[in-house]
Amino acid sequence: MAKAIRFHETGGPEVLRWEAVDVGEPGIGQVRVRHEAVGLNFADTYFRTGLYPAPLPAGMGVEAAGVVEAVGPDVTGFRPGDRVTYTGSPLGAYSTERVMPAEHLIALPDDIGFDTAAAMTMRGLTSAYLLRRIHPLAAGDTVLLHAAAGGVGLIVVQWAKLLGLRVVGTVSTEEKAEAASAHGCDHVIYRHEDVAARVRELTDGRGVPVVFDSVGATTFRSSVDSLARRGLLVCFGTASGPVPPIDAMQLAVKGSLFVTRPALADYIADPDERAALAGELFSHVAAGRIAVEINQRYALEDAVRAHTDLEAGRSVGSSVFSL
Repeated sequence: MAKAIRFHETGGPEVLRWEAVDVGEPGIGQVRVRHEAVGLNFADTYFRTGLYPAPLPAGMGVEAAGVVEAVGPDVTGFRPGDRVTYTGSPLGAYSTERVMPAEHLIALPDDIGFDTAAAMTMRGLTSAYLLRRIHPLAAGDTVLLHAAAGGVGLIVVQWAKLLGLRVVGTVSTEEKAEAASAHGCDHVIYRHEDVAARVRELTDGRGVPVVFDSVGATTFRSSVDSLARRGLLVCFGTASGPVPPIDAMQLAVKGSLFVTRPALADYIADPDERAALAGELFSHVAAGRIAVEINQRYALEDAVRAHTDLEAGRSVGSSVFSL
């Protein structure tokens, strides 16, 4: 019988349970996928704590890679034996196998491993839309990237350098500073420093046209203060908590600033756009232009420890569950 991580109440990592589940056969528009690797993302903790509400009991996780084992009626484009990856599915990726809608699947090239796919599908597609869809960045532009040594951060740094961008990254530890620099980050700032002042020093007082902020509450003010006139703050995560209420007048006072809170789902909802972003990502990874660092590996039944490590900030780069 298949096994899965599920939770019956919201709370800390201890609410996660390793349970036997009955998967069944795929229905109309569905497939059954046997997982080879499962992605571990900070957003998973939002469902577990109840920040993102979900009917309970529920499965956990939205990202994995594996092999199609069966297809239901009206499924086109996939057949048993196909290698696939996905992100943004209904909850349930923390499992040995599952039945899910085929519409979420992305064909996985043979030259990309399952662990790599599980480590980068969400992070890589997030990096793709941040750099290729949010703002018309040009070679020579400087951007500020918080959590530069995180799973998204390390991919963004490498992709940004391919685009000719100058990257100023923030980190919380020496180990993470070394990782960010090794992947191409031009300047590293520790988050306990006066980040905005350091950014102004590095940009001759101008500030940066774009800030990418996945940290949230504790970095929001420094993000705003680091922007150039008419700059854009991209709040794409809340690892330290939700951003505070935004005073629109302060955006005007600080230089007619813009703020957006994008979600990956809205950039991969269109199948053609999702395929284009995935194709660009897979091309870079397969060619070795972007390296996906998997620095933490867990057994799926160790989800409690994995979530504990994740929330304690012990992770560098990407983390996966290997099956």
